[in-house]
Formats: sequence, structure tokens, C-alpha cells
Amino acid sequence: MSSADAPSAESSAAAAVRPVLADAVDVARAALDELGEGGIGAHLGVTGDDDCAATHRFVAELPGYRGWQWAVVVAAAPESDHVTVSELVLLPGPDALIAPDWLPWNERIRPGDLGPGDLLAPVSGDPRLVPGYVESGDPEVDDTALEIGLGRRQVMSLEGRLDAAQRWFDEYGPDSEMAKAAPSTCLLCGFYLPLSGSLHAAFGVCGNEFAADGHVVHAQYGCGAHSDTTLPTGAGSPRFDAYDDAAVEIVTVTRPEPAGDETAAPATDETGRPEQTD
Repeated sequence: MSSADAPSAESSAAAAVRPVLADAVDVARAALDELGEGGIGAHLGVTGDDDCAATHRFVAELPGYRGWQWAVVVAAAPESDHVTVSELVLLPGPDALIAPDWLPWNERIRPGDLGPGDLLAPVSGDPRLVPGYVESGDPEVDDTALEIGLGRRQVMSLEGRLDAAQRWFDEYGPDSEMAKAAPSTCLLCGFYLPLSGSLHAAFGVCGNEFAADGHVVHAQYGCGAHSDTTLPTGAGSPRFDAYDDAAVEIVTVTRPEPAGDETAAPATDETGRPEQTD
């Protein structure tokens, strides 16, 4: 049998529903009308829940509920020909627009979400932190803790430092498009401020306000604002003398002398006066 000839799961389920339950379309619609919410569309079908109950589904034509369905559960005793309504509910259909699954706050928060006045405590057992009296593996941190007896309550663990280093490397590392086009590296730049501790050899902070100012960059990162950058000859705007367009320039105009016989005498009227022309 081909797939086109095979009965659908919905038609098979409808066939298994007792006629008294399957024929209760008008009863189900009337129950929705009494609910008073409106937006009741076409009947989509009926499915059997058990021998005594079935669910009728209708299109929900409510604003903001695209793809949702009205579901009405009707019931009838085994030998009864009378149907009662058990439940009315609005449910999402297979193509419904629904909200994503709920997540606790510590899984929803993202970098950059923290604003002025917000408080963000680390999660319990944060693997990025270890107690200050435990050796962190960072020589500078451990030496300082020994000098003062205990040090800070918590310091970054090796896992925390590696996690941070990976983030910095991905955004400001040698494989970025900016670094590939740079004339040199941050390690050789005068604006490069190396970090201390175990990250000293690989990372520093950019101090150039026109580059990655304030960001932790890899030593092999680079950009066009390197301290040793030189412009090619002829680059930039040409230099001109200042021009004062408010100054008044006096120009002497020499009138040409009339040519003797070649100048025609002006026309005159009957009184001998020159004629006036428009």
C-alpha cells in the first residue's frame, strides 16, 4: 500500500471514537461560545482519549495566537447517549508561536547584561574561583597570599584563567581579520600594557584610544594604529595657504581709448539731441 492510500493517524483515531462523542461538534462549539472569548474557527477534528472521552479541536482565531487551537473535552458514560463537557482549553498547535522553555536567571544572563546598580553574585561552586588559601597556580597571586598570610577570599582558578584567555584570544587574537592586516603585533607596540602573573607572556591591555582601547589583547594581535605605523609618502591632505574670503581686493580697471574714425557717431533726433533707447 502506498503512503497516499494508507489511512492517517488522525482518521484512525477518529474512527475509534464512539459515535456519540465524535458527533458532539455542536456541543463543543456551544461550550466555547458560552466561554465568551470569541475567535472560534473551523473544526479540525476529534481524537479519542479513552472509551468515555474525546477531544474536539477548533482553529483559534485570536490575535497573537497564530497556530493555536481550542480543545474541548467531551465525555459520555459507557452506555449513555448523552454528552457532557469536561474541559475547555487553548493549546498550541504544531505550528504555533510559543515562548521558549523557561531558564533560571543564571542561565539566561549574557555578557553585557550587567547595568549600573545591578548585583551579580557568582553561582555556588563556581569553577572559575577557588579559596584564597588554596594555591591557584598563578605564582604572583600565590606569593602575595603567602606574604600577607591568606590573601583574597577567592582567586581565579586555572580553569577560570584558561576560560578567560580563550575568550580574549578569540576576539583579539592573531587569527582575527584585523590582526592579519596589521603591519606589526601588539607585543612590539608602545600602547601595549602587559598583564602580570601567569598571563603576562601572552596578554596585555591596549592603551590606544583609537584602537582596542581598554580591551585585553593577545601579544600577537595587531591593528593599523600600531605605534610604529608610518604613512606612505604623499598621504594625507595637501597643504595650502590660508585664504581670507572676507578681505576686499581693489582692482584697477583701465578703460580702452576709443578708436578715432572707426567710432560711429551716436544717432540724434530732429533737435540734435541723442536718441534715447530702451
